[in-house]
Amino acid sequence: MKNILLLTVFSLAMMGVAHAEKADSEKEAVITARSGHVDDVKQVRTLTGDVVLVKGTLTMKAGRALITEDPQGYQFITFWADPGKLATFRQKRDGAGDLWVEGEAERVEYDNKTEVVKLFSKAKLTRLEGTKVTDVANGAFISYDSRKEVFKMENSDSGTSTPDGGSVRMVIQPKPKAPATPAPGKN
Repeated sequence: MKNILLLTVFSLAMMGVAHAEKADSEKEAVITARSGHVDDVKQVRTLTGDVVLVKGTLTMKAGRALITEDPQGYQFITFWADPGKLATFRQKRDGAGDLWVEGEAERVEYDNKTEVVKLFSKAKLTRLEGTKVTDVANGAFISYDSRKEVFKMENSDSGTSTPDGGSVRMVIQPKPKAPATPAPGKN
């Protein structure tokens, strides 16, 4: 691969995360792309071509990305998909078992300060236990708060629902039932 750019960004350490993998906040971010431009004065990083960000269990991929940083050191990242493709993210969730969340859309925004991921246009969010899908949400816009493990769906790319917009869709898999316990004194 020609013109590979490897940026190791140590300053992406964030405030603790309640439901995203807590260890991720202590990890460095490694970003690869075909090319990049860094403006340290304006705190802006522009990356193009097969952009991949890995920070612990968090992985984000897209055709191009823009990373800005505020004076407190928080990053705000926007990923845009190449034409005909989707930008993606995947992150391990805290909890018992092998829990994951995945998302895809034409544009993905990640707010390092609030730990919110916003998916714009052709948005899909999937929660998994290992490889088994537990929940799927589709819509024009999905916002996912990894701290609270809450997501919101809207029927337009603007992040709001409109009367003439489409619909959102959710599929929730049944949870296994706990075995019934016999009533006391009955054998």
